[in-house]
This record gives sequence, structure tokens and C-alpha cells, in this order.
Amino acid sequence: MNSKDRAYLRSLANTMDPILQVGKSGINENLIKQVDDALEARELIKLTVLETSPDSALEIGNQLAEKTACTLVQVMGRKITLYRKRAKDSKINI
Repeated sequence: MNSKDRAYLRSLANTMDPILQVGKSGINENLIKQVDDALEARELIKLTVLETSPDSALEIGNQLAEKTACTLVQVMGRKITLYRKRAKDSKINI
């Protein structure tokens, strides 16, 4: 993914609200399944990392991207934006 594509995805995510939160339990199988399902449904999602989380937002973003085979678009403060192109009927064309 080049910087132009990443900038386009960031602009789309700018008006989005976070749909998931990572709390004190950190990354577990349930969270990974929720992120995977949300990526399949929406392609582009935003998460919030709570202060009680054991890891930083960047570490969590990298781990989630690895475990769900998606792209970490950006980490801004405690917000993470993830993207994965849907197998069929993709609405975001990059």
C-alpha cells in the first residue's frame, strides 16, 4: 500500500466513530474474532485503546493487523484504523 492509498483511507476514517474498544484484557480470541467480522462487514474500522490496556496502541495495532491479515492504516493517540479489502463486493477501491 502506498502513501496515496493510505491518505485516502485516513480521509475516509476521519469521520468514523470507533466501533470496538481494547481494554485491560488486551488482545484475546474474542477481540480478534470481532475485528475479523467487522473488517469483513465494513472493510475499514476504527478502534479505541483504553488507558487500562496492557500494551500501547501501536503494539495492539500491529498485533491485530498480523492476526487478522489486514493493514494498519494509522495510529493516532489511542485510536487505531485498520483496513482489509473484502473478497467480493468491495466498496473501497484502492
